[in-house]
Amino acid sequence: MARQITLYAAKVCQFAHRTELALAEVGAQFTRYEIDLGNKPEWYASKINPASKVPAIAYGGPVVPADQPSPESTKLVESLILNEFISDLFPASSLLPSSPVERAKARFFIDTFSNQFSPPYISFLLRGDSKEALFVALKAQQDLLGQNGNKKFAVNDDFTIADAAVLPFFARFETVLSNDLGAYDEGEEKQVLNMLATEPKYKLFWDYFQRLKSRESFKKTYYPEEVLAEMRPTLGSLRAERQKLKA
Repeated sequence: MARQITLYAAKVCQFAHRTELALAEVGAQFTRYEIDLGNKPEWYASKINPASKVPAIAYGGPVVPADQPSPESTKLVESLILNEFISDLFPASSLLPSSPVERAKARFFIDTFSNQFSPPYISFLLRGDSKEALFVALKAQQDLLGQNGNKKFAVNDDFTIADAAVLPFFARFETVLSNDLGAYDEGEEKQVLNMLATEPKYKLFWDYFQRLKSRESFKKTYYPEEVLAEMRPTLGSLRAERQKLKA
């Protein structure tokens, strides 16, 4: 039986969202503490995470206020590691597949996302680089979906660590483009979203994304207004700055 869990997270952070999503999926009882990333508590680095990042979990120890963490609790960090830890705490949840082959596939799905999707997404968003590389990356992710026999989720018909790892990023991708935020040329966001939603060659990915968004765990743990409030000041001016550099 799991002992007390305190999650230190931030609504705007996709990495923290991964772990909050996993906790919601397994039905864990936990205390959530919001960390203001722009004004972190002085005690956070010394008592929870020396790297001063979220997410982090304080596990076990006495039940105490989250802002007064006990030295008796174990402090754990890094979203992907935390999600496997949560899977181990709740083995009946299917968050981590029971099959060694499917566990390997889940980890490879995450690795493919990290190495192939993240770089072109960041370059498109922050520098206005070609959207074609973004489509290539999404196609690579979709190809993995096709290899699993068209199951509902990344590796089988259960929501696993693979799905929890990518959903927070895909959700923010859609939110940012839907609100025309980024360095890319005006109108490109509509082209990207329209192609994904209507082109038959991306149907497998788009349908998968819609299933992910329909999860109650996602609806309870995604805060789009906070995400936009955080991103607008930074991303809202990138296009104009890029145009100045090109002039």
